[in-house]
Amino acid sequence: MQISMGVSVAISIVFAAVCFGVAAYGFGSLGDIADPAQRADGQGFALFWAFLGAVAAAFAVLGYWILRTHKEDGSDPC
Repeated sequence: MQISMGVSVAISIVFAAVCFGVAAYGFGSLGDIADPAQRADGQGFALFWAFLGAVAAAFAVLGYWILRTHKEDGSDPC
């Protein structure tokens, strides 16, 4: 199955938004945790989701840049 570059950029944006949402929820929930070990684990979980969101956002920006660059050249990126 092949997907176009525009669809892959859109999927990356949606995935990044979901990841940042999970990370924000995780960071927001840290105040409810009393145990320091569980709090550290929760913070690591939230940081992991923030990292995934950053990677997805970077791929979305890269894909958009490739899409724009190739459209200016007149060639098809896929």
